[in-house]
Amino acid sequence: MKIDLSGKTALVTGSSQGIGLAIAKELTKSGATVVLSGRSQDSLDSAAADISALADVRKPRTVAADLGTKRGVAELVSEAGQVDILVNNLGIYESKDALDITDEDWQEYLDVNLLSAVRLTRALLPAMLQQNWGRVLYLASDAAIAVPHDMLHYGVSKTALVAAARGYAKVAAGSGVTVNSVIAGPTRTDGAVRFIREKFGPDMPWEEAEGKFMSTERSASLIRRLIDPLEIANMVVYLSSPQASATTGGALRVDGGYVDSIFP
Repeated sequence: MKIDLSGKTALVTGSSQGIGLAIAKELTKSGATVVLSGRSQDSLDSAAADISALADVRKPRTVAADLGTKRGVAELVSEAGQVDILVNNLGIYESKDALDITDEDWQEYLDVNLLSAVRLTRALLPAMLQQNWGRVLYLASDAAIAVPHDMLHYGVSKTALVAAARGYAKVAAGSGVTVNSVIAGPTRTDGAVRFIREKFGPDMPWEEAEGKFMSTERSASLIRRLIDPLEIANMVVYLSSPQASATTGGALRVDGGYVDSIFP
């Protein structure tokens, strides 16, 4: 399958590292002009240099903004300009006992994980509808379906994200705009590596630590390994493409079979 996104501008939030950076790279390879978004300009510059080092690609643009605030979203929208593909990848997570999650914790997770995406969609979807083409994607998580007791605020924010994607797909009904969410499973990001290292100690060989984590903490995974960010990026690029024009309102899983359900 040849995916050509030439002439399209893609905005990827939380794209200075991890899954977001992998998505930005693959969209760039497919011909899109990518706008990288994060809070640290230094991290964004490093990510932009990483992408620019790829052969025959368009140089990405960068916008540093705190998308957990209305002001930060407004700044990003103003700087990004016309956007054809919106990838709401930004997300934060932590392990915390459900009864210890404070009101402030809940508000932060809703602001960053949910409202940043809602605000961006509200700002950018109208222009997509006017031009009768666009793609809006939400990076959700297996935690949206199999809500963990020790990451309750994270799981709830991702469940709400899936619901928002379905709702905005109905807003775009009858147009050339599609809206979908991607259910990502346990993924090998820097944050996940740190999490596993903290759990099993820095001296355990990585292969052993990963295997122990998957067998004891994520035993429902059918691939029994962490997912490579590229594997999630591949799904996002496909959903961003003209080839995915009949896929909308969906919650597509790249979870390694982690969620024990036929349907999302």
